[in-house]
Amino acid sequence: MRLVDLPSLVAGVDEVGRGPLAGDVLAAAVIFKPNTQIPGLDDSKSMTSKKRKSLDILVKNYALYWSIGRASVAEIDDINILEATFLAMDRAVKGLAVVPSFVLVDGNRLPNWDYPSRAITRGDEKIPEISAASIIAKVTRDLELEDLDAVYPGYGFAKNKGYPTKEHLSALRRLGPSDAHRKSFEPVKSLLTSEPEE
Repeated sequence: MRLVDLPSLVAGVDEVGRGPLAGDVLAAAVIFKPNTQIPGLDDSKSMTSKKRKSLDILVKNYALYWSIGRASVAEIDDINILEATFLAMDRAVKGLAVVPSFVLVDGNRLPNWDYPSRAITRGDEKIPEISAASIIAKVTRDLELEDLDAVYPGYGFAKNKGYPTKEHLSALRRLGPSDAHRKSFEPVKSLLTSEPEE
């Protein structure tokens, strides 16, 4: 998709981690030079971990500017996941070393901000800057959940990345929620008031 009418400092923004039961929600913002081409850019969810990590390095090398923003588990529980996602996106854009002249956001809704911007459904498949942002955010969050696995062993965070897999749900019932879990999300919320399984 070519957006030739847009200014040169176009930032692509995408998030990762809205669905998991644990961990922060992250967003990334990426600005390329006009006409930058990186073979293989696509929606981060459609590629292997090995390919994502390889592209993560390329994106960071080719990008004029890139930034990560986040909203914590506490913030997610306090303001809800949608608003926390918008907060992470806003922090990602504000973290750039320049103010972008236009922002392209994956999805169908925009944060409440003053940047000239456009939401693009499936933008991570169409816009290189958004694809790049999705890759950086995904690689960063996956590595953080692997680290979290060592802090809170038993939940399988290194494998499930906080998503509600069968094994993760079983561990939740057995161990009870950890401090890394989102207490406003079910079934975590209900498990907080019940005894862990023997």
